[in-house]
Amino acid sequence: MVFAYDSEMSLQSAVELVNSAEEPDTLDAVADLDDFWSRWRYTGRHDRTRAELSEVRDLRPRLRALLLAPRDEAVELVNAALSEVSFRPALVRHEEFDWHLHAVDHDAPLAERILVETAMAMVDVIRADEHSRIGVCADDGCGGVVLDLSRNRSRRYCSTTCANRNAVAAYRARRS
Repeated sequence: MVFAYDSEMSLQSAVELVNSAEEPDTLDAVADLDDFWSRWRYTGRHDRTRAELSEVRDLRPRLRALLLAPRDEAVELVNAALSEVSFRPALVRHEEFDWHLHAVDHDAPLAERILVETAMAMVDVIRADEHSRIGVCADDGCGGVVLDLSRNRSRRYCSTTCANRNAVAAYRARRS
């Protein structure tokens, strides 16, 4: 494990959310947001409205900028994000997750909680100087974000689709 499990989950969910904006957009309906919310085991307020969906969709470019910013710029973006919220830090334990930090109230809007959780996870990335673990997919036709949590830092593609496409292309190139 590179980071604490709550930081890893926050980073992974942020990457999925950012990548949902790639074509085809996979966050089009409230049901898509429900699936995202359930898959990443968010707790707290979830309005299940078009307005909430719009707020979360609008957050994607900001998260992308935060994840891909060089280290010193990321610090500025993290500080800006954290300055916008009223902190109510509390250690919590729920479901199978042991004690971890929730930085804002569980009644805060979902988009705000996602932003704060991502910013808090980026604090760990910045402090550990592990920014090289976040990048853009190596597939020339893809702009997806990659989070490499592997021990040997070998992840290059945002999805198995991109990895397979490049493996097939390399195979065909070797065969010809």
